[in-house]
Amino acid sequence: MNVPFFLTPKQDVVVLPHRATMRQALEKMEYHRYSAVPLIDEEGKYVGTITEGDLLWKIKNTPGLSFENTHKIFLTEVPQHMQNKPVHIQAKMEDLISLATTQNFVPVIDDEGVFIGIVKRSDIIDYCARLLEECKTGKIVPEINSL
Repeated sequence: MNVPFFLTPKQDVVVLPHRATMRQALEKMEYHRYSAVPLIDEEGKYVGTITEGDLLWKIKNTPGLSFENTHKIFLTEVPQHMQNKPVHIQAKMEDLISLATTQNFVPVIDDEGVFIGIVKRSDIIDYCARLLEECKTGKIVPEINSL
């Protein structure tokens, strides 16, 4: 299996421009009930992921900053404590699995670094669970080298 099989395309993903404000991020994340959202630049390139934790740490570590004035702080001013690494559209399943151990989703980019979607950890886990079940029932036999 390859990345396109698992891809949730950009038009179906909640993203934020990296120049959005903290308020915009908080409201979008609350509305969609997401704990992390990909950030893209003006050219559509993936530039990182903003998390609830990043926003909370910014509020905690900025004297005088409260929810009421988060509209004055741009996401470019918020340190990202975790870097969600993207994969190229031609990546292999093994690349997705290793990244999904620490990321809720894996951003997918094209040859130019343009964000084209995500692969959700839940989709990767479902795929692995199906493979395990098929191995258990004898529908497929794993290669010794892949174990």
